[in-house]
Amino acid sequence: MSVRELEKRIEKIEQRNRKVEADKAWETSFSRRALLMVFTYLAIGFYLQAIEVPRPWLNAIVPAVAFMLSTLTLPFFKSMWLEHVHKRM
Repeated sequence: MSVRELEKRIEKIEQRNRKVEADKAWETSFSRRALLMVFTYLAIGFYLQAIEVPRPWLNAIVPAVAFMLSTLTLPFFKSMWLEHVHKRM
């Protein structure tokens, strides 16, 4: 394999690593979590309004906050799983 081919392969790997790092940063970002909470709140609010639940926008807060809390606790449970379950595989 030539030096040029190796350089191309290394550049491809570095590009992939940058993309993976950016994807991971987005997955763990506050912006992503906030957007998910807003979209969850809106979707549930519109649904509750469509089925004529009293005070749909107030009632939509609980599931949106619960979803946000679940996204905040997942990293903790992931680390526990990696440490205790995946380690044994």
